[in-house]
Amino acid sequence: MSFGPPPSMPSGPPTAVEPTESRHGPHHSGNGTGGKGPRKLLTTLLALVLAGVLGTGGWLLWGRDGGGSEASGKSQDPVAQGPLDVRETVEKPPASTNGKMALRFSVDDLNPGEHVKMPGMWATDRILAKGINKTLVGLSIGTDAAPGDEKWRLGLDGPICGYTRHVTGDNRTAVLFRTNDWAEEALCNQVGFVDLDDGRLLWTERFPVSQVGPEPGAGTGTEMDRPSVTLTHATVAVTWGGGTIGYDMDKGATRWSTTAAAPCQDAGAAGGRGLIVRERCWSADESLPAGSSQSVTFRLRKLDPATGKALWTYSAAKGVSYLNVPSTDPAVIAVSGGEVEITDLISLDDQGRNRATISLRNGAYVAECAYDDHLVIDDCPTIAVGRKQVFIRSKDQVEKRQTSNWIIGFDLATGDTTKKFDSGQGALLYPVRMSGDRLLALRLSEDHIAPNALVALDPGTGEEVPHFYFEVPFEARLLTSTKQNDVVVQDGRLFFGAKAADGPADAKTKQWTYLVLGIGSGRPDNS
Repeated sequence: MSFGPPPSMPSGPPTAVEPTESRHGPHHSGNGTGGKGPRKLLTTLLALVLAGVLGTGGWLLWGRDGGGSEASGKSQDPVAQGPLDVRETVEKPPASTNGKMALRFSVDDLNPGEHVKMPGMWATDRILAKGINKTLVGLSIGTDAAPGDEKWRLGLDGPICGYTRHVTGDNRTAVLFRTNDWAEEALCNQVGFVDLDDGRLLWTERFPVSQVGPEPGAGTGTEMDRPSVTLTHATVAVTWGGGTIGYDMDKGATRWSTTAAAPCQDAGAAGGRGLIVRERCWSADESLPAGSSQSVTFRLRKLDPATGKALWTYSAAKGVSYLNVPSTDPAVIAVSGGEVEITDLISLDDQGRNRATISLRNGAYVAECAYDDHLVIDDCPTIAVGRKQVFIRSKDQVEKRQTSNWIIGFDLATGDTTKKFDSGQGALLYPVRMSGDRLLALRLSEDHIAPNALVALDPGTGEEVPHFYFEVPFEARLLTSTKQNDVVVQDGRLFFGAKAADGPADAKTKQWTYLVLGIGSGRPDNS
């Protein structure tokens, strides 16, 4: 086992970051006995899953983020936010556009063929939290998170089997986890509410399970419906196939519960400003192929978070193979018509009626939602929904061996195109999220000569304002894939986090694997 330094950071323009020596002194190599007993500590951290050392190596600590002025007009917080609200923050351009490394979390000795799930990533002004199998870890931003130096670790009864990307105004979130460790019959039937600043498990509750199939009754088999969890005002909502439960955010008490009616089952919840539950329904027509898109239809229910009462119901057209909900207010749904790829975006009014349909069938544009073992139906990393527009990216364009694309806006009331933002040659633009009235986007270099950037795009003026430019170490370039990884922008910082990590092909291969990389603004040039 190696206990050597992490991968080197590239040298180059001022935006690149050179590593400094760890605050614990230089790392040791050879027998791995240096430091603070890394093997024992890591075993505690990852519960025999990552049975090695998490190398974090050299660091450059944060410069103080400035409170730079907005480039055009003022962008206010969308709503006044309290501890029971789902967080919506407005990022301000910092005083400096020089990007500096804020966090690095990496491992160098995954076992050959090992696959480690890392569900969920959340950030506060002080902490980057990450799910790793059955453990949540909190890493202090701007410090050397060597093994044993995590700000907090929270071990759960079993592996994380569901999470939400949402966070409350006072930095709390929810996860689902299994009943016990690794038994095959372990059920995903526990929800926990976690304080991300200090790692406290504030409360836990068990919920029922439902077997897969046209009947929403409870079952105890391993072929259970995948549950889902999300947050909306004052409520943690869990769908479990046979129904949906709304828990009080502060105490964990049941506020309300609903029961799915056969032949439908509750199959995921989207949160944020509102609460929408997705239903999967089976046709009673035995002549249709079982499991085909013809035999399954989808419905949506918008619920009152305080009572669970349905405010409206929307039925998707027959032939829809999948349905995601990028936004609950305004309501926007992403439809896959016969294929896995999203073919249409549909905006709904406050009665659940179709306002506008944005067709993606001509192949010019790309909209993506996450598809994995965790049922997060509102995790659509490159679909950004504002109050009046939705933004997606175009397909990559190649001209004279130079790659480019653009981000396009669509009016939610009419479906018409609005503002277009070009990446320029040798770069690609990816929507990340709304920040007030502006769109935060990644500008990723394709030629790896020009720096990457986090930028704010103003739909009103068409102006692009850089937050900061940054380089990415060669070993971490795969982390910038928005389709395969988590991307979080919070409190002036940009984080890339792996949703899973894989060991090398064989024992002879030495491989550093980045799990999290954080970037932020350094000190102003004239400081």
